[in-house]
Amino acid sequence: MKRFAVLIGLLSLCGPAGASVSHRIQSNVQLTVDGASTTATRIGSSVSASGINVKVGTGNNDTFAGLTGGSATAAATVTPGNFEINTAGQNFSFTNTAIQGDPISTLAAGVAVNATSGQAASLPAYGQVTSFAGGSKGSLGATLTSVGGGTLTISAGNSGTTSIGQFTSTLEINR
Repeated sequence: MKRFAVLIGLLSLCGPAGASVSHRIQSNVQLTVDGASTTATRIGSSVSASGINVKVGTGNNDTFAGLTGGSATAAATVTPGNFEINTAGQNFSFTNTAIQGDPISTLAAGVAVNATSGQAASLPAYGQVTSFAGGSKGSLGATLTSVGGGTLTISAGNSGTTSIGQFTSTLEINR
């Protein structure tokens, strides 16, 4: 009888046979419109002069080259040089390079953004500018119908837009 009771106890630990079913339907759509952006770097003034068998001119204000200091809103200006050959009849070499820098703009000056489209309408007047016009919603759109027939329509937008659509349907049966 004890053995029979142990057998009944062990059998009661085992659950009834069964199956699990899992079903998932998922639909996603993502529409993105990028904003306009501009990065501007102000270029400074610079000057350089080098050479062989070259000298500064003989005038009182003659220089190889130089910069005249700017102001709170103006860049330094290039002062041109006045040069002469040092020893006539000898070989000479001369290089003179000058870059006129950008003026100092007030904060956010030079950039205008179209309020309707969100795109950059004008750019800052600096020597190095990188600009991204940004997106415009335009015809960007999506239609998402799921469950069985599945319709996924994504309309391309203008530049600077991204559209992503996805259907996921999963059926799992475990025994």
